[in-house]
This record gives sequence, C-alpha cells and structure tokens, in this order.
Amino acid sequence: MGAIGGGMWHFVKGARNAPRGERFPGAISAMKARAPVLGGNFAVWGTLFSTFDCAFAGIRQKEDAWNSIMSGTLTGGVLALRSGWKAALISATVGGVLLGMIEGAGVVMNRMNADAFRPQAPLLPPELQQQAGMQPSA
Repeated sequence: MGAIGGGMWHFVKGARNAPRGERFPGAISAMKARAPVLGGNFAVWGTLFSTFDCAFAGIRQKEDAWNSIMSGTLTGGVLALRSGWKAALISATVGGVLLGMIEGAGVVMNRMNADAFRPQAPLLPPELQQQAGMQPSA
C-alpha cells in the first residue's frame, strides 16, 4: 500500500518538477527513487502498530478501540524518539488523536448503519390484523 501510494504520489510530483519535454522520464525517475523509501516507512509503521495492537490486546484481554488508539500513540512516539523527547511527545499526541478520530468515525458509521440490521416483526395476515383491531395493510 505504501509503495503503490508512494509510487503514484512521487510519479505526479516528479512530473510536475521535471522540465518541459522531460516530464515522463522525470516522473519515472522520481518514482523509482522515492516510492521504495515511502513503502519501507509504511511497512515499519504498520509492523510497529500491529505489534503494539497485539500486545495491548493480549495484556488487556479486550479487543476494542482503545487498543488502536494506544497503539497509534506509542507508534508515533517511538518512531519520532530519535528526534528527541519533544518531537516524540508531539508525534505520540498526533498519532493518538488521528487513531482516535479514525476509531470515532468507525463507531459513528456503525451506529448509523445499525438500524438497517435490527430485527423487524413480521407482518400479520390481514385476517389476524382485523382481529387485533389493526388496519389491514395493502
């Protein structure tokens, strides 16, 4: 996912920054140079996030949104730790907030779509509706 997304991003960026007449070769060159780096960074982020997520699920014995939020927080902090404590705290905060927003959006979408899957009572035949004092449905 990171290599493909990064490939498309750097292809467009390389085409924009290349001189006229060299757009396609410039796009290919930029894509070949930067897409693997972005793909590798995405893989590191995903591996670290999954490691923390599984660790929290094992420790807490729960599989809920808090695992993802805490995993995003720790992943952001650990990846920025080489830049110092201040950068790590900022990245951890950003990671936690982003994952919180993603998990919150998932909860909202689930609640909005839950009505479609609620069980509904079956309709009674017209003669039973009349016995119950209801108007027969058409």
